[in-house]
Amino acid sequence: MAKKEIKESIELIESPEALQQEVSKVTGYFEQNKSTLLTVIGAAVLVVAGYFGYTWYSNNQDIEGEKKLYKAVYAFEADSLSAAAKELAKVSDEFGGNTQNLADLYLGSTLLKQGKYDQAIEKLKNFNSSDLLVQARAYALIGDAYSEKKSFTEAIEYYQKAADYKSNKFFSPSYLLKLAIAYEANKQAKEALDIYTQITEKYAESAEATPAKKYKAQLESSISE
Repeated sequence: MAKKEIKESIELIESPEALQQEVSKVTGYFEQNKSTLLTVIGAAVLVVAGYFGYTWYSNNQDIEGEKKLYKAVYAFEADSLSAAAKELAKVSDEFGGNTQNLADLYLGSTLLKQGKYDQAIEKLKNFNSSDLLVQARAYALIGDAYSEKKSFTEAIEYYQKAADYKSNKFFSPSYLLKLAIAYEANKQAKEALDIYTQITEKYAESAEATPAKKYKAQLESSISE
């Protein structure tokens, strides 16, 4: 990956303004697609996973593995899904440790975008990191895969994990918004209302507070009818 891209990745993590811009992208996506929860997987989510994943890897890199992974990452970022999946699978099979771990994150994201949800879940569950942002993102992607399968109980479990993992004001609200929407899809109105309230009260300054307030009012209205 080019030095400029790595620098941008680091800036995305270190800059609150950049983080908030990414959150806003995700929130806008939900605004447009709340009525069809199954379309929650946006390109921005996968790109963010890629940014975070590569930054984490750059601090834990295996030199030989990095060489093998470069081609796969390039295909991933170029949205060449078939090529990316093929190369990432090879890397995951050939290497262990950090290289395999990151390959599984990318491969899971790629399979998710390809609509291969069960395979995506398997690979994403293999990923493990103590990183503040990457592990939570992996949990959220697993939640997305379960949502696409309409397995909302499982989706709820992983969105909750994402929201709870080293919670922060930049990304926890977006995971909570997904969680609330999944609760609605699972016909758990009380739980959804509780999460919407949590967003508006605990993260009142977040981009997600506005849609959370709107969705809460809509849900309360539908319950009272």
